[in-house]
Amino acid sequence: MRLIAARWVVPVSAPPIADGAVAVDGGGRIAWVGPRADAPAGDVEELGDAILLPGLVNAHTHLELTTMRGLLEDADFFAWIRTLTRARAEVLTDDDLRDAARLGVLEGLAAGVTTYADTSASGAPLDALLECGARGIVYQEVFGPDAAQRDDAMRGLRERVAALRARATPLVRVGVSPHAVYSVHEELLLDACAFALGAGLPVAMHVSESAAEIAFLREGTGPFADFLRGRGIAVGRRAHSPVHLLAELGIAATARPLLIHGVRFDDSDVQLAAHYDCPVAHCPASNAKLGHGVAPLRALLDAGVRVGLGTDSVASNNRLDLLDEARTAVLQQRGALARADALSAAEAVALATIGGARALGLDAEVGTLEVGKAADLAAWRLDGPRGVGADDPAAALAFALAGRPAAHVEVAGRVLVRDGGPPHPDAAAILARGDAAARGVSDWRRAAGGGR
Repeated sequence: MRLIAARWVVPVSAPPIADGAVAVDGGGRIAWVGPRADAPAGDVEELGDAILLPGLVNAHTHLELTTMRGLLEDADFFAWIRTLTRARAEVLTDDDLRDAARLGVLEGLAAGVTTYADTSASGAPLDALLECGARGIVYQEVFGPDAAQRDDAMRGLRERVAALRARATPLVRVGVSPHAVYSVHEELLLDACAFALGAGLPVAMHVSESAAEIAFLREGTGPFADFLRGRGIAVGRRAHSPVHLLAELGIAATARPLLIHGVRFDDSDVQLAAHYDCPVAHCPASNAKLGHGVAPLRALLDAGVRVGLGTDSVASNNRLDLLDEARTAVLQQRGALARADALSAAEAVALATIGGARALGLDAEVGTLEVGKAADLAAWRLDGPRGVGADDPAAALAFALAGRPAAHVEVAGRVLVRDGGPPHPDAAAILARGDAAARGVSDWRRAAGGGR
């Protein structure tokens, strides 16, 4: 038995415990949580002036894009996504994508993230998560806006999913992600979700991220529609919104996909997500940075929707700091609704832990500090200026500690970060390779005159 003790223990499922401890058994599970004075016997790891809480759950990432940080600043969404897609195809090798994913996992671990819900085309994040000892779901993306691509796209999806499942473990699982309504034809969307249901795999999909996406579905207009027409692909009016389309096709009721973003949700979208129990990955920093807007988080929570926080890729966010997402979520909701009580610090911490776990269907395993759950833990020190006055640990986490590295991180009882050290013995080499790949992308952009 190991005991991890700290000034504050935040179970999330119960009030914070001053001078608390968590006992971890030899199988990597939580055996006890409570005041240190009442703790069972065991080898003590003293974190001291720190806050200990469940490992953070990042409900949406693109780890294979980590080397594209800063590639496109201040670009409109259509130009951003087109340049990103071309850079990935023309510059980055499979090895580059694997190193990018490793780099992303290491960055997240250093920020206290123990679980990742990643969407990728390459599948590289699965190997990175396994290698680094993290937990996650890797959703294999599928694309194909033309009905003629349907058979080939499904053939490729089945092959890639089979290859991923052959390497999956109880810690790292596999899912399916039809990318978005403007990049996946309706028939392919149905096929991909039917395949996922038949295989018992979770589904995730980007929805209602931008005004251009809504115009594409609702009016058959905008940059996505123009781009597809330019390729000879027919586009017409189809549905009020992506969520309405998913409901009309029966996908919302059967696959219950993780709805990524939801920035442009109206009241009917919120009610449909609640009615069909479709969870939402809320990515406040990415949504704001790309100029999409502020998602109706308060309305989603009030409707009973399961919501987790996501960073999205560093290509749209620049960092994988989930505490910063919690802070941004609070500030956005309070600012947008002009209410100081629009979202509390405790709610934000819950979104970053049990909220993400519920959204991913992992809440029986992680997200709170409770007996029987996996010992996925993260801790932040309070012995610097930002820790002064930390009598409310939730407020300290949500408002003060974003940007500070985690002092202690473990997954299933395996310590990955100790005393703020690097989360991988080859971290320096991974960083060097990632930096070289990022320089290659920058050179590609400069050779193209700064844009494509």
